[in-house]
Amino acid sequence: MSANTPKILIISSDTGGGHRSAAAALVEGVQRFWEGDSKIVKVIKGVEESHHITDRLVNIYNWILRNKQHWMKYLYWVVNTIRPEKRTFFMKKCVPYFVEVFEKYVPHAVISVHPLTQHIVSKVLRQLNLLDKVPLVTVVTDPCYGFWKGWACDDVSLYLVANEDAQQQLLDYGVPAEKIKISGMPVNPKFHEVSEVDAQNARSAFGLNPEKFTVFVNAGWIGGGNIPQIFREFAHGELDVQAIFLAGKNEDLRKEAEEIAKTAKFPIKVIGYSDEIEKLMQSANVMVSKLGGLTTFEALACHLPIIADATTPPMPQEAGTVKMIANKGAGILLEKTSDIVPTIKTLVEDSKKYRAMKEATAGLTIPNSTKIIIEEIAALLPNQNAQKMAKTA
Repeated sequence: MSANTPKILIISSDTGGGHRSAAAALVEGVQRFWEGDSKIVKVIKGVEESHHITDRLVNIYNWILRNKQHWMKYLYWVVNTIRPEKRTFFMKKCVPYFVEVFEKYVPHAVISVHPLTQHIVSKVLRQLNLLDKVPLVTVVTDPCYGFWKGWACDDVSLYLVANEDAQQQLLDYGVPAEKIKISGMPVNPKFHEVSEVDAQNARSAFGLNPEKFTVFVNAGWIGGGNIPQIFREFAHGELDVQAIFLAGKNEDLRKEAEEIAKTAKFPIKVIGYSDEIEKLMQSANVMVSKLGGLTTFEALACHLPIIADATTPPMPQEAGTVKMIANKGAGILLEKTSDIVPTIKTLVEDSKKYRAMKEATAGLTIPNSTKIIIEEIAALLPNQNAQKMAKTA
């Protein structure tokens, strides 16, 4: 690796799949758009790797997300009230880990994609006398108003947000306007619209009929929430479709879904964890999913209409996303599990309504958003550390 190659440290966490997807998109962005060795970018799971107590809290969060989604609004209130990211107790436990990472890796820039990491990173930068030397960039992965207070931190050099809605939330949290830029969400460039021929080839690769209306039922990275109940109702329907069910990292759910699929009157392909979500989205005509910020924008980048789980009130930080796709016509809110079959039946039979939904997905994302984000980060680096951008697309 060249001495002039900048080293980028990305702080993420596996609390759900969105932050993980954001980090992966930024890694891809650096490798695609920046000259230099792929080792210039390093990703750490800052919350769970920093201490066994915070690791346990991540496990609790994911258990709630998988099994008790209706509890999330209470967890959101607790975290926003207690503000654990600013508490001395957690700072003392976690700072040594971050200091060790910084001293070993010596990054030229730090990117946070998680709301609980800004404050501890800024403390470490101050402790190491690096606050004015190493820019701290926060890429906010919640796209709409109502997200976590932890995103806001006085020492962040630059905020990159999805849209004006997210910008306004940071302004209301007291972040100066000059520190905020609208860049779009960090969506991996592999998420994009494909031709009908490519969509048919993708269906064939999954062993499905290339010309059949295809429903992608997405239980998310963690594999749970309300989607399994919706899937059970869907699988028992009288529908002229085929489907793909993604169980995520929930092996019990995958096994259960396979048994349910055997009883369905239409073909269902059951998949566990996958690193190729873009291929699932590109093969589908519609996605049924909880509206996580990254998942939603990945689907929109693929011009994939969404049937959004609203059978329980959405998590507060995701409520704005639910309203956005409904108001723009790019999605349908599923308020009752029993509505899933008639909702899909309508889309299959009413081609005009379906086309309108698909057309509405256009314009909700910023093209080349990951490239924009990487360029903004590069602009903060000293000239001797930054190299020219290698590609423009």
